[in-house]
Amino acid sequence: MELSDVMRTTAAVRAFTDDPVPPAVLHRILDDARFAPSGGNQQGWHVTVVRDPATRRRIADLSAAVWRRYLAEQAAGYRAFSVVDPAPPDVEVPDDLPPHAMFEHIESVPEVLVVSADLRTLAVTDRDLDRPSVVGGASIYPFVHNILLAARNQGLGGVLTTFLAANEPEVGALLHLPRGHALVALLGLGTPVHQPTRLRRRAVEEFTTIDRIDGPPLLPPTNPGEGG
Repeated sequence: MELSDVMRTTAAVRAFTDDPVPPAVLHRILDDARFAPSGGNQQGWHVTVVRDPATRRRIADLSAAVWRRYLAEQAAGYRAFSVVDPAPPDVEVPDDLPPHAMFEHIESVPEVLVVSADLRTLAVTDRDLDRPSVVGGASIYPFVHNILLAARNQGLGGVLTTFLAANEPEVGALLHLPRGHALVALLGLGTPVHQPTRLRRRAVEEFTTIDRIDGPPLLPPTNPGEGG
């Protein structure tokens, strides 16, 4: 596929057919994804391919519990898991919230990947600021997204979830996560039940400005041929 098409159609796919992912295709996906950038080229990621049904069920159940909390906070009018305006800890979590499609059927997902990171490899330049750190992920999440892009290029689909990270102590024991490592993402990969089409996103001029955050927007050229 053309790179632009891959980037514009890599949707969050949570429902898959029963078609297996050929071993050579999974290896090719990871072989392409490994060229993601990372601080100091440390490549501090690790991928655990989870195939044991019992392990899959446990990590899905742990993820689903956090998913329900996510929905409950949203339903209560909060931005779920916000670090700026967090929901109170006693927000009610109803029993009738919609399930997460992938967690419900985790045993039949063609491939389930857990990505973790060696914290010793991360240069966290915002670690001393008076706010939660966000910079460390810059050395890991490009690799995670590369997996999804590479999967799309192979005609597959996938989804990145982070709900599992909230239960890192229990999941860490389950997967033998070494000390000093952190959970980054849980991904499902496979053939989509419905092939994604082009996605809807905000226009460039809605999130890009010149010189200042409150500066003028970066507008598209009046002549479509400019800069080509």
